[in-house]
Amino acid sequence: MRQLQFDDIGPEKILEVYDPKTKMHGFTVIDNTRLGPGKGGIRMTSDISVDEVASLARAMTWKNALAELPFGGTKSGIVMDSKTLSKQQKKAIVEAFARALRQVCPSIYVAGPDMYMGEEEMGWFAKANGSLKSCTGKPARMKGIPHELGSTGYGVYHATLVAAKHIGLDIKKARVAIEGFGNVGTFAMKFLTEAGAKVVAVSDSKGCIYNKFGIDYEKLEAVKKRTGSVVNYTGQALASNAIVGVDADILIPAAKPDVINEANKASVKAKIIVEGANIPMMPSIGEEFHKRGILVVPDIIANAGGVISSYVEWKGGKAKDVFPMVEKRIVKNVKEILRQAEKQHMSPRTAALEIAQERVKRGTWKAR
Repeated sequence: MRQLQFDDIGPEKILEVYDPKTKMHGFTVIDNTRLGPGKGGIRMTSDISVDEVASLARAMTWKNALAELPFGGTKSGIVMDSKTLSKQQKKAIVEAFARALRQVCPSIYVAGPDMYMGEEEMGWFAKANGSLKSCTGKPARMKGIPHELGSTGYGVYHATLVAAKHIGLDIKKARVAIEGFGNVGTFAMKFLTEAGAKVVAVSDSKGCIYNKFGIDYEKLEAVKKRTGSVVNYTGQALASNAIVGVDADILIPAAKPDVINEANKASVKAKIIVEGANIPMMPSIGEEFHKRGILVVPDIIANAGGVISSYVEWKGGKAKDVFPMVEKRIVKNVKEILRQAEKQHMSPRTAALEIAQERVKRGTWKAR
């Protein structure tokens, strides 16, 4: 159970907002703005809490510092089950949230998409807030670069390539398991299969499909679109959480927080874990994996592709500029972290945090 904590980094502001008409209830935690306005997405789930939002905001502080972006760390959550809402109900709730945040957004907070919040929702948010600078991930017609472009998954793909090379694993002989077939997992699978990796397991909210002979990306995408779940692909259907323990060289948790936990950590067989999701395990579990000889590439560097894309949009760049910058920064940062971790005999997360903390503490607000 995560609990809200205060330290010399932050959080600087915690906002809790409510709109009686729409029943919109949400949180925004502005963790730190020493490097620039706080940057972080909005997620909409029924079980979101201020503690979780604060933890995610802190992760954004480190992520932006490691990616060398002129952003601080912030995160927002709207307490609502998106799947139970009509489009008009969801639009009204997002708009109410955007209006409630005018006091901080876009002056010290730049919002963005996250779980159950995509480019359409960002369009609603920007209009209701009254500023195109209030968020990123907007539709192209609003000078946006939608996250549906696949920037986060593309970054996870490059982080995986660097990690595999670091331990001497040939990616063309690697077996990969991907938790989540959403925006991150889908693109990570696409690029990894194009690189020759064999994806043997994929999960979504309805289950997990395992096929030791490999899963075809285009066929899986078609099955998911036609039937609503990956479990209808040819192979062995398992429970969603079984993805953690399947026989694979590389495990990519790419959807839910805490998917690797005390109950299932012993079942992990992978040599490499690349954290495509935000906080897919507690840091203490990552340290245990490090001691077991499992290489964990932490979320704060592995899934930074999305916020790098946001930076390109924020500074007025184009979609064509995103992938080159994502590749350059992810590859550079993952290599640096893994070298530092090996040199200092520490886990990659510990090495990453040391670098991020130093940058934040001596940071100044300036564009790069």
